Amino acid sequence: MELRNVAIIAHVDHGKTTLVDNLLKQAGAFRANQQVAERAMDRNDLERERGITILAKSTAVEWKGVKINIVDTPGHADFGGEVERILSMVDGAIVLCDAAEGPLPQTKFVLTKALARGIRPIVVINKVDRQDARPDEVHNEVFDLFAALGADDDQLDFPTMFASGRQGWADMELEGARHDLSPMFDLILSHVPPPKVDLEKPFAMNAAILEADNFLGRILTGRVEQGIARVNMPVKVLRQDGSQVETGRLTKLMTFSGLDRVPVDEAYAGDIIAIAGLSDATIPDTICAPEVMEPLPAIPVDPPTLAMTFRINDGPLGGREGKKVTSRQIRDRLFKETEGNVAIKVKVSEEVDAFEVAGRGELQLGVLIETMRREGFELTIGRPRVLTRMNEETGEREEPYEEVLVDVDEGFSGVVVEKLSIRKAQMQDMRPSGGGKIRITFEIPSRGLIGYHGEFMTDTRGTGLMNRIFLGYRPWAGVIPGRRNGSLISSEPGEAVQYALFFLQERGTLFVDPGAKVYEGLILGEHSRENDLDVNPIKEKKLTNIRAAGKDEALLLTPPRRMSLEQAIAYIEDDELVEVTPSAVRLRKRYLDPHERKKHAKRAESAAA
Repeated sequence: MELRNVAIIAHVDHGKTTLVDNLLKQAGAFRANQQVAERAMDRNDLERERGITILAKSTAVEWKGVKINIVDTPGHADFGGEVERILSMVDGAIVLCDAAEGPLPQTKFVLTKALARGIRPIVVINKVDRQDARPDEVHNEVFDLFAALGADDDQLDFPTMFASGRQGWADMELEGARHDLSPMFDLILSHVPPPKVDLEKPFAMNAAILEADNFLGRILTGRVEQGIARVNMPVKVLRQDGSQVETGRLTKLMTFSGLDRVPVDEAYAGDIIAIAGLSDATIPDTICAPEVMEPLPAIPVDPPTLAMTFRINDGPLGGREGKKVTSRQIRDRLFKETEGNVAIKVKVSEEVDAFEVAGRGELQLGVLIETMRREGFELTIGRPRVLTRMNEETGEREEPYEEVLVDVDEGFSGVVVEKLSIRKAQMQDMRPSGGGKIRITFEIPSRGLIGYHGEFMTDTRGTGLMNRIFLGYRPWAGVIPGRRNGSLISSEPGEAVQYALFFLQERGTLFVDPGAKVYEGLILGEHSRENDLDVNPIKEKKLTNIRAAGKDEALLLTPPRRMSLEQAIAYIEDDELVEVTPSAVRLRKRYLDPHERKKHAKRAESAAA
């Protein structure tokens, strides 16, 4: 059977997973009576809730006798490492752009990689049914982006389609017939070349996607680069340096059909397959026949840029809300995560009952913590910190940098530029983006963005959009000021009462409701001044036997500030922790006893001096 291998590239929320849903439906991948969830490719609960694709996934449809393998790639920068490897499996790409927002940083990042690989993309301008759509301008912006990224003449001569993934149509003309997606299938067949492969050479493939399955063990997905794969054939695994990792057999061989993996007896070069039966193979190893001596060229896994400390929950409420609370359970779960997620690195910390977990960004680690929380784990998490390195040639300390693109109303641009400048950002570009909005591009140290997103949303009254992409390592930018306000810290254990909280809200912003369980060292809120303040949240009103002339005044509380898990992690300082349980996210001091806190603060001051 003829083959086409295509990746779908887009920024977060530009509609690629919805488009894939409709491609599957219209190609007959689902039965007429089959119940299919919306955004069927997002199979993970967190993917559905957040509306983002976290894991790269493969699917396949048949159109006019040709099998089309479609790979849905993550659109968020934290999962960018997967995207590069996906591109090595395909011969074509659909670049999806929102008809209102235009090309954004993640589109640019993946497009750079696709053009460098010589791929000639198809551009699809999606969501043309939006009220604020500007398809012609976006088409010009995409062309300018291709030119800026060094596309050759063939790549610049890209075909363009206009589409609505939600309504399930695509057309070569903006005012075309708008019937269905068949013009897109036809364009894929005519524009994307079939894979160039050699069936005579011995079998070899690169692992591009890794999953852990309870029944089959490690499942590796990749494209067969040469030869034929057969069930139970002997294979070996080679690292990029040529060293042999293991030998084994392909106990299970699967190709894709619709949303399912289908067992097959053999698969030919050019097809995308999933295999099981190997215990140590990982991304980007070469899995090959025993006679192959050289590994296939592969894209290395991106290095982690951010680390957090995962600890046991040793607070007074520890063990009351979760089922998995021991350091051994946490350790086993974290090391299991590394089996299916090569972008995360775990090592045992010098601290007791703690582990250092490094990844690509706050979102990626936040997704891991949220997943563990739902599985019944209790944890405490330390403040994120960037991973620096030494430049061997210059001896300089270097840190990760990111490109940040913000879209804000004109009235908010001043405060955004000011706040990011304090965080060592350098403005690269500023231009109107239509509708009274300004688009500003910055380059900034990654640590300058830790904890900024909440502040950004407040400063822009919730209307701003911020997108970021990893740039690389550059010289250390110096001290970046942190949070200016101190914390309101509970001095007593018990349950918070309304009377006490009413008088405490004058001191700052509260994070807790009346009736919340509190303990010594728990952070109740943000102090209005720079210093920490110990307060009593369980203080009751003193009762007397004298009848008052009138009723007590109603004690009205301002609703507390609710923080998501990511906001809480970004908010804390070095001497604070986030306590995460299946039912709560709390902030606390690392040292609960006030005397212990003072002692460690003095030590830190003397060490800094």
